[in-house]
Amino acid sequence: MIRFEDVSVTYDGAAEPTVQGVDFEVPEGELVLLVGPSGVGKSTVLGAVSGLVPHFTGGTLRGRVTVAGRDTRTHKPRELADVVGTVGQDPLSHFVTDTVEDELAYGMESLGLAPDVMRRRVEETLDLLGLADLRDRPIATLSGGQQQRVAIGSVLTPHPKVLVLDEPTSALDPAAAEEVLAILQRLVHDLGTTVLMAEHRLERVIQYADQVALLPSRGAAPTLGTPSEIMSVSPVYPPVVGLGRLAGWSPLPLTVRDARRKAGPLRDRLAEAAREAPAPPSLPEPPSPQSPPSPPVLPRPTSPLARLLRKRTPDTTPQAPPPHVAEVASLAVRRGPVEALRRVDLTVAPGETIALMGRNGAGKSTLLGALVGLVEPAAGSVRVGGAVPHRTAPPELVRRVGLVPQEPRDLLYADTVAAECAAAERDAGAAAGTCRALVSELLPGIGDGTHPRDLSEGQRLALALAVVLTARPPLLLLDEPTRGLDYAAKARLVTVLRDLAAGGHAIVLATHDVELAAELAHRVVILADGEVVADGPTAEVVVASPSFAPQVTKVLAPQPWLTVTQVGEALS
Repeated sequence: MIRFEDVSVTYDGAAEPTVQGVDFEVPEGELVLLVGPSGVGKSTVLGAVSGLVPHFTGGTLRGRVTVAGRDTRTHKPRELADVVGTVGQDPLSHFVTDTVEDELAYGMESLGLAPDVMRRRVEETLDLLGLADLRDRPIATLSGGQQQRVAIGSVLTPHPKVLVLDEPTSALDPAAAEEVLAILQRLVHDLGTTVLMAEHRLERVIQYADQVALLPSRGAAPTLGTPSEIMSVSPVYPPVVGLGRLAGWSPLPLTVRDARRKAGPLRDRLAEAAREAPAPPSLPEPPSPQSPPSPPVLPRPTSPLARLLRKRTPDTTPQAPPPHVAEVASLAVRRGPVEALRRVDLTVAPGETIALMGRNGAGKSTLLGALVGLVEPAAGSVRVGGAVPHRTAPPELVRRVGLVPQEPRDLLYADTVAAECAAAERDAGAAAGTCRALVSELLPGIGDGTHPRDLSEGQRLALALAVVLTARPPLLLLDEPTRGLDYAAKARLVTVLRDLAAGGHAIVLATHDVELAAELAHRVVILADGEVVADGPTAEVVVASPSFAPQVTKVLAPQPWLTVTQVGEALS
């Protein structure tokens, strides 16, 4: 169905090809997963299938890509629209209409399908993706995950023979991701749809793949094989594979079920290690969520980033605990007819890292918006550093709280990294060079003249983080910070955020990434329909939740391990 014949792509102005030596075939009715570190050209390979590369992106494509017999060099994207459905990393750039139902119908309307066929397929897709209650909602009012489901639905309604998906579950909660992947599997198995998909969250998708194509590095030829073959050599792999490598299991497990069947001896070793020398916790003890909490006992910051952000040498004489960085009491927020939050109580202490979790549309982004003053409460109160965010002038507010949104480029509007830093320093009243020093720490090797749009997703996130940190806000908010990040980039982000917490910054992040929460958060708060339904230490909350438990926890239950790192430390 899809055939790559010695394909290479070189973008205008680039000295070397982004991808080269791409030569493999995707048979009809198979799901092939494209994996590899960030920046190796996965999106370029996907774009070559839909015709966006090179017709839209520019550059030179050598070799040949055919889809259902059509050569993408001679067929533009509109001439492939009846065969190929494409969903990119950014759902917002995908939308043409204003409401959910209109968006689902638009592709079929463009292809001239009969009205009765369109109506039937829209209803089927609304039910398939759990969008029936949102059919009349303006797309702009939906959460990121809801928008992603609409984007996927809009390419399903025309019934294309080929689906090309770039990070299709990145903004979805675990349950919604499972539903979408189950639908894709049904399309592959029952209807013979061919799917080529790139995804960084391999723990969600690897078990659904028929074949895996590994792009090991930029410009390197891909390797095609079965999931188990590729995972044994891949530089990127999910936690369950990492656990299998650590334990020496062969063949490596791809699912929690496979790993549990092998895990008995490992559980015994861990139990024995715990009896002999209990493993220390991987995170500092968090403050108690009950009032009045004390700040966590944290090590003196020693990393370059922590030193950059430290305002003064801490006084070693005993002092009263600092007040909460943020306090939310009986908060209610309305978005038009929708009650987005109700009766929400939350306190955040200095040095504490809190993960907000919950299904798409639960109110996580709305709560972050209330903390940063973007949303006015309908009832209750929000205080950050003693100030009311939505009534505080922006120059003062940026010194109290900073938000890195779901799309970091929303913060980036200048033409160069240097201009972004100059604007951040001007807005924050910071000394010249403050932002540049943070960028040098977070983004080594990135020049002042680099355009933000030329950065990878992880690099844009790091630049946005540096821009926000220029004002040194005591409270840092991040909305889905691991979208588009591979495991190595995520590990770097975890290191940065731990350094910030060690320096006394409070961090609240809204995420569907259960592995990130397990690795980083002291405390997890779960929202459902705008209400807090769970609030407690990470280990207690996620271990008790089948939806939000990380893979290692599921494999080694009832023992309360969260990460491969913890298991490795316990066995060493």
